Amino acid sequence: MEDMFETGLAQRKATLGDAYVERTLDAADDFTKPFQEAMTAWCWGFGWGDDAIDAKTRSMMNLAMIGALGKMHEWELHCRGAIKNGVTREEIRAIIHVIGIYCGVPQALECFRAAKNVLDETPA
Repeated sequence: MEDMFETGLAQRKATLGDAYVERTLDAADDFTKPFQEAMTAWCWGFGWGDDAIDAKTRSMMNLAMIGALGKMHEWELHCRGAIKNGVTREEIRAIIHVIGIYCGVPQALECFRAAKNVLDETPA
């Protein structure tokens, strides 16, 4: 489990940024720290820690799934990570189109709003 945590921590920082990850882990208390550690090991170590799927593709998959779930705070966070992993504006738009087709126009509109927030802070 320790190796998975270290692998996950490195991958989480590579995608979401050192400052964000350190701030999140530093803010964890006795109540939330076990979850943060387990999520880092499981999601980022186990889920992102192999080479079967590259980081860009994983980011694109995450945007589609998190968008489908309507978890917009997480969607914005992962949109920033996706850009860091090489996902283009055009690919983000195409992902949102698929979300609209399979999850409905209102959800696509939410994703466009969140994407605009992220893209407005990111140089073209």
